[in-house]
Amino acid sequence: MNMISAVAPLSSETTPALTYPTARRVEHTDDYFGTTVSDPYRWMEDVDSAELKTWVDAENELTQSYLAEVSSRETMQKRLMELINFERYTAPARRGTRYFYSHNSGLQNQNVIYWQEGLDGDPKVLLDPNTFSADGTVAISGLSITDDGSLAAYSIADAGSDWVKWHVRDVASGKDLPDVVEWSKFSGAAWLKDGSGFFYQGYDAPESEALKAANYFHKVFFHKLGTPQSEDKLIFDRPDDKELNVGANVTDDGRYLVLYQSKGTSPNNEIAVKDLQESESPIVRLIPTADATYSPINNHGSLFWFLTTLDAPSGKVISIDLNHPEREHWKTLIPESKNKLSDISIIDNTFIASYLADAQSLIELRSLDGQLIERLKLPAIGTAYGFGGLREDTETFYQFTNFTTPGTIYRLNMKTRQSTLFRQPKLLFDPALYETTQIFYNSKDGTRVPMFVSHKKGLVLDGSAPALLYAYGGFNVPLLPEFSSAHVMWMEMGGIYAQPSLRGGGEYGEAWHEAGTRVKKQNVFDDFIAAAEWLIANKYTSAKKLAISGGSNGGLLVAACELQRPDLFGAVVAQVGVMDMLRFDKFTIGWAWKEEYGSPSENAEEFSAIYKYSPLHNIHAGSAYPPTLITTGDHDDRVYPAHSFKYTAALQAAQGGTNPILIRVETRAGHGAGMPLSKRIEATVDQYAFLVKELKAGTPQD
Repeated sequence: MNMISAVAPLSSETTPALTYPTARRVEHTDDYFGTTVSDPYRWMEDVDSAELKTWVDAENELTQSYLAEVSSRETMQKRLMELINFERYTAPARRGTRYFYSHNSGLQNQNVIYWQEGLDGDPKVLLDPNTFSADGTVAISGLSITDDGSLAAYSIADAGSDWVKWHVRDVASGKDLPDVVEWSKFSGAAWLKDGSGFFYQGYDAPESEALKAANYFHKVFFHKLGTPQSEDKLIFDRPDDKELNVGANVTDDGRYLVLYQSKGTSPNNEIAVKDLQESESPIVRLIPTADATYSPINNHGSLFWFLTTLDAPSGKVISIDLNHPEREHWKTLIPESKNKLSDISIIDNTFIASYLADAQSLIELRSLDGQLIERLKLPAIGTAYGFGGLREDTETFYQFTNFTTPGTIYRLNMKTRQSTLFRQPKLLFDPALYETTQIFYNSKDGTRVPMFVSHKKGLVLDGSAPALLYAYGGFNVPLLPEFSSAHVMWMEMGGIYAQPSLRGGGEYGEAWHEAGTRVKKQNVFDDFIAAAEWLIANKYTSAKKLAISGGSNGGLLVAACELQRPDLFGAVVAQVGVMDMLRFDKFTIGWAWKEEYGSPSENAEEFSAIYKYSPLHNIHAGSAYPPTLITTGDHDDRVYPAHSFKYTAALQAAQGGTNPILIRVETRAGHGAGMPLSKRIEATVDQYAFLVKELKAGTPQD
């Protein structure tokens, strides 16, 4: 029985309805397998039009005037800056005799990349992206260091775009070489062993509308240092399939180029290999069928180790000898277990296997024949990641975090197998005042779903606490315990932070992921709704005090759920969401998501499933929807901002109650990656001001 089915739709009846900027409607329809679908805001897909700019400016003005009524906004801004103002490091990576890492002194817009000779050397600045632009919106998106530590290839992204430019910096002098590579996207840089050049990925330069145009025919190129990009050599492409994404990596010994090929966002991939010692050697399709994931771990000569989901949805480790590549010769070294094997490396000729056990880290050390040596003792429930380095290294570094522990770096001595604290942030709050528990609840179909719930110790379960429910549920991405200064502030304000592990994510392996894809996407929404119902039924919060939030695929999640259950939520924050599920494949890289969502214009069954939940197409005029804040960036070339524009206009026009429907459009911002700290703080404070106003939540002073 649905315990909250009798709750009426929430509406701030004492507050007069807002007057929204006029959004022109047009007579436009499309036919999908005999179903006529209207699209009255199609004109908003022209994101550079003067008419749209006028509408966006008016919407931003309305949103800011509404949030200006929250008296605690300045207090939250000050406290959040205090909580974020601590030193942050990444785990160091050794190249030759040099160690490389990033550091933020506290309130810098972008992390600074440093290098030093040995672990005790003096730190020197390699790259400071804070000097790239006055507003901090130019960020480093990729970094690759040569094997000897002498050169660094780095990519920069402007205003959050996925398009990047590659540059090369001499580490010792700190000066850039003349080399520049443009029109690269979804790419790393893979150096040759001698540092004479690197492999990268990109597309042909778009003829027009780089922000909007669809990207097809991903390619691998080689750039030789000292030559213009026009002379870069095309190394690998797949003209037989425009939707394949390709990638390249050079093995640690420098012998082989490993080439990946995957369809859209499917985790499954093919593998090809080229022997770099033989200049004319052919590219050999080692694994020609994308029937599972195949992730190279390392190699010893012609013997390769792979992490794969072949006949093992939770992952296993196999070995393949290039001299005998037939499947009957493949050997399983670490068999599949009940826990998802999410990552693995080889340090000191020892496997370091990172598992997810109910969405938290479990680390095992195993010999190269797969035998368990021991489990690494971690400081607490949380997430451990890193464990990088070369196969012959005798040390490695890893970072540990959870909801109340910022990234703390440990050094692991592989000879003694002992972890020692390497760097620990100094905090301006007391983690001992908070607690995290993991609960399990049943979804609509009985599936058992885990959820982390964090709050101040001593919380009284009477349903009066404001709660923030955040999830993602897609693309095989796991949501793990991770520190956020914003979530700490929310808990300081008396709030509850809840994070469920929905189907569609990567917490339990490929079977868990597939259970939330294509025609089964409704499972994800059911899991999320059940999480909300559990929090209410167990008196952690109440419907009028419960806010939901998600970004990108998570923006789709919360929008779909607010439309399906408007009675269940007191506020909704939908960030950079995929809202027009019938046209997501028409812009930039959206076509790649067909592997996850299905093909609405090509498959009748998938269209039918998508049409039932697509946020833009399930808004009903006259319904009283919860208070909603929609956010996007004007330069988002991942989830095209028209998704949010069209959804906002349609929801505002349909709203039958007086709850506000607002949109916040960030300027010179993309999908979120590389956003300067100042903009992230402003965006978070605006979101929290919205929640404080709608949920009648406390402030950091309470």
